[in-house]
Amino acid sequence: MRKILVTGGAGFVGSALSEKLINDPENFVVIVDDLSTGDIQKLPQLPKRNWRFIKADVNNYNDLSQVMFANQFEYVFHYAAVVGVERTQLNPYKVLNDIQGFKNILDISKNTGVKRIFFASSSEVYGEPVELPQNEHTTPLNSRVPYAVVKNVGEAFLRSYHKEFDLDFTIFRFFNTYGHKQSPDFVMSRFISKALLNEPISIYGDGLQSRTFCFIDDNIDACVRAAYDNLFVNDVVNIGNDNEITILDLAKEIIRITNSKSELVYAPALPEGDMHRRLPDITKMKMLLDRPLTTIEEGINKILKDTSFIIS
Repeated sequence: MRKILVTGGAGFVGSALSEKLINDPENFVVIVDDLSTGDIQKLPQLPKRNWRFIKADVNNYNDLSQVMFANQFEYVFHYAAVVGVERTQLNPYKVLNDIQGFKNILDISKNTGVKRIFFASSSEVYGEPVELPQNEHTTPLNSRVPYAVVKNVGEAFLRSYHKEFDLDFTIFRFFNTYGHKQSPDFVMSRFISKALLNEPISIYGDGLQSRTFCFIDDNIDACVRAAYDNLFVNDVVNIGNDNEITILDLAKEIIRITNSKSELVYAPALPEGDMHRRLPDITKMKMLLDRPLTTIEEGINKILKDTSFIIS
């Protein structure tokens, strides 16, 4: 049986990953989250035969060491982090504190027989693109916002511990991911909630900044495949979609799909962190997924069919 630790497992992506892993009876999964941004309601609604939840802070060595020394994990998915453009801008010190979590995870992992660490990095590390699509190994990591810098530091920690202690890793650079159980302060879930209520949808700036949106199932299936099939060891993988859309067109598409009466209103552009374009090179992800990616319309319709989607 594989013993797996998932940090940040009460968050949006972490909870979906945990559920996927728990559905495999060959896994025993321990989910750790301090619930500062996660929500216990997002934890898998599954019998606790092969999993457990522990409230703990990975940035606190004592909290984490008790969990890891007691369980002797083979694999760690380190997904715990302060996330969200606005939240990370408002809490820069808290973002920087996540650096201690990297050190704790890696120090304990190298001493407890962990075989491989999977790290949730971010497209934010690229900053404003200097080339498109953004490739894992040729695109400079040039963002200076605290969240991006911290993710970049995390990646550097992994490379350093591999070189020094032969601890294997895989870095997943997540581009915008959306789906069930996503918090309402992210663009896709916020737009859908507003559209369903027929409330005005706010657009920052002119709305011509573009993004790609990856449905949660595509994200999770690709990452789990990398783990199960031992692929992209000591490597970086962009996890996203390559269908680019402006924020303005996204809002219009959501209004169309939901048959909403919402109007678009324009708000001042964010002072920083709202990059003009993001477009990943997902050649590696397509190899992992080995199926067509979910379109935006398909993904939105899946969310609308989910009775657990919370309008707020």
